[in-house]
Amino acid sequence: MPDVPTIQVTRCDPHDPEATALLQASHALMQKLFAEEDNHYLEIDELCAAGIHFFVARVGTETLGCIALAEKEGYGEVKSMFVADAARGQGVGAALLAHLEEEARGLSLPILRLETGNTLYAAHRLYQRHGFAPRGPFGEYANSPASLFMEKPL
Repeated sequence: MPDVPTIQVTRCDPHDPEATALLQASHALMQKLFAEEDNHYLEIDELCAAGIHFFVARVGTETLGCIALAEKEGYGEVKSMFVADAARGQGVGAALLAHLEEEARGLSLPILRLETGNTLYAAHRLYQRHGFAPRGPFGEYANSPASLFMEKPL
C-alpha cells in the first residue's frame, strides 16, 4: 500500500510568496466567474488585519491550499478558501476546514458561517460533507442570486 502524504495545516503570513500565489489564483478565478459586486474576497493586506487568522496546507514543502478565519461578533466566518487545481480531490480542502474548526472552537466561536459563489458546486459539496447547511445572508452581505450562504454550529 503506498504512503499517503501528510497534509500539514499551519498559520502563515498571506504575503508569503506561495500563499500570495494561491490567493492571486483564487482572486483571478473569482473575477472570471463573478461580477465585481459579487466578489467578497479579502485582499491580501486585509488578511493581515487583527481578528483574521490565515492558514495554508502543505504536503512537504509544497503549498497546496489556504483558508482564513475572520472573528466576527458571535461567529466565525470562513474566508479565502482555495485549493490549487492539481491538489483538488486529495483531502486538502477537508484538512483546511478541520483545522479552521479547531481554531474556531479554541476561540469559543459558537458557529461558522460562509458566503460562496452559487456556481462553485464542488465547494458546496465539500461544505455540506463537513456539516454546513444553507442559510440566508448574514453580516454585511446582501441577498444575491450569485451567492450561497451556509453555516455550521460548533
